[in-house]
Amino acid sequence: MSLIDALPSPKFHAQRWHSNTVLLCLSAFMLAASWLLSPVSVAPNRIVTGESYDLVAAIGWPGGLLVTLLFLAIGGLAIAPSRTHYYAQLGIVTLALLLMPFGLMVAGHWLIAADLPQARLGIGAAYWTVLFLLMLCLVELRLRLGLSRLWTTLLLGIVVGAWLVCASQWLENLALVQEFQARDQQFYRALVQHIALVSTAVSVSVVAGLILAMLMRRYRRLQKVSFALLNFLQTIPSLALFGLLLAPLAWLAANVPLLAEMGVSGIGTTPALIALIAYSLLPMVRNTYIALEEVSPDTLEAAKAMGMRASQRFWQVRFPLALPILLEGVRITTVQAIGLTAVAALIGAGGLGTFIFQGLGQAAMDMVLLGALPILVLALIVDASLGALADALRPGGH
Repeated sequence: MSLIDALPSPKFHAQRWHSNTVLLCLSAFMLAASWLLSPVSVAPNRIVTGESYDLVAAIGWPGGLLVTLLFLAIGGLAIAPSRTHYYAQLGIVTLALLLMPFGLMVAGHWLIAADLPQARLGIGAAYWTVLFLLMLCLVELRLRLGLSRLWTTLLLGIVVGAWLVCASQWLENLALVQEFQARDQQFYRALVQHIALVSTAVSVSVVAGLILAMLMRRYRRLQKVSFALLNFLQTIPSLALFGLLLAPLAWLAANVPLLAEMGVSGIGTTPALIALIAYSLLPMVRNTYIALEEVSPDTLEAAKAMGMRASQRFWQVRFPLALPILLEGVRITTVQAIGLTAVAALIGAGGLGTFIFQGLGQAAMDMVLLGALPILVLALIVDASLGALADALRPGGH
């Protein structure tokens, strides 16, 4: 053997030293955002615009050094990635997420004087940017480690729980907390309305989607017509659809006393539910149809050979095998409905969108966040939970 043959091949070196570019870029962006953008702002009251502060002014040099070391560690471990390094990065990202509310506590203690009870601590661009980038890090690490969505759901639940505890106990100067404390009963009422609208719309769309998908399988001509109509409904902007429903529903309420007694009107819950169901049908019907069609014919033939009737083959074989894909349709439909329900506040249907539009009208961004953040959290919880359930129901799922 020659000396050249004994040397390691370049391919081996390329595989060994191949870095994770995604995590390297994310760590660099987090460092840049931390030092170049303002993490917090302080306003003497709700009306006056707040004054922004940089990282050192907010949490001091020790805090700034800790933030820098955490993000450098994520990038450093990404240079020579391994399973051990990925788990270490997951721990660092989780620690950074848990420390974020404590940074706000330190900033509030240092920047807000005790003789200014109306002073408000605002969350700056650096905080939101770093939070978004940390969530992207979680997605990348979950994919690299092959973790189920259930684990990420539990992890996010722990982080959100820690944030809520900090907000309720030690962040009374935070502007977002003050907005909540000023209208907590209204917030809970809007949250219940939001969840009720989403639950009703999704439940109806699931039943209607299953029935329509089964009819489309039996009557093939119905398939093109149904998908064309549902695609057309998706192209109508939500506000335009609400406006189109206003006149006919108002006419029905005025001319049909029974409908008026049931609460049907041109504004409020009725047009909101009709619009949400219309928008939810396409993803629900499409996923249900695909799920039922993709069941292996060999499996169904084996069930038929065992003496199963058509109804038994459907409910005991086809439907259970199609359930994971069907749940993906429910997940997409629910997440979409959670976001669209915010617009329903414009027609008097209530929900968390009330705070968003009130905040926009008053130029109060913290009130906007009071409505937007719960919507985001609800969407993340539903997406992760239903995704984990779909993964668990797949053959070989955990």
